[in-house]
Amino acid sequence: MARPSNRERILSAGMRVVMELGFMGATVRDIVLAAGVPQGSFTNHFASKEAFGLELLERYVAEIEALLEATVRDPDMAPLDAIAAYIAANRARLEQDHLAGCLSGNLSIEAAQHSNAMRQRLIRMFADVEQAIAACLRRAQAEGALAAQRDPVRLAQAMVGGLQGAMLLARLHRDSTPVAQFQQTALELMQSPLPPSYPPHPYKERNGLA
Repeated sequence: MARPSNRERILSAGMRVVMELGFMGATVRDIVLAAGVPQGSFTNHFASKEAFGLELLERYVAEIEALLEATVRDPDMAPLDAIAAYIAANRARLEQDHLAGCLSGNLSIEAAQHSNAMRQRLIRMFADVEQAIAACLRRAQAEGALAAQRDPVRLAQAMVGGLQGAMLLARLHRDSTPVAQFQQTALELMQSPLPPSYPPHPYKERNGLA
């Protein structure tokens, strides 16, 4: 069996180091020590730490794409079951990474403000996830599993934001329960009747906001 290249070692070890120390907290020295390669190997394979981070992010995006294909994009899986499976898989990955959060969420917090390239890539990634979930929700509407009046795009955006928040809380508490609670609550809300319509708020009427 062929031995992994130094580039592969740097990326594999670097993912673990970044998840543990954060992208900004992890130094090139930390990464090469974990990889067991000379420091010069890093600069041989990556033009900068940002370039390394973008490569890590692309690997993570490929994993997310595979997860979407196996869940919310799977036409043979019931739509709401697929969404539950997607959230559950994220929880499993979180536990596998010792509750260190998810790479996309962590980078959104600490690296996006320092790298516009990483920020833009994260924006595109989250948009792709939202679109995949929205398409799954439209399928749920077509099958009668979701009220036709609900907005799939807004629901998908709320689900992506809610899941990221739950994973952040899981990292904070070192407990994946917030993700499990989010999964249960999200599915209950989607399957519950729509709330009744309320008359415009008097303040909004007076100020032309209704």
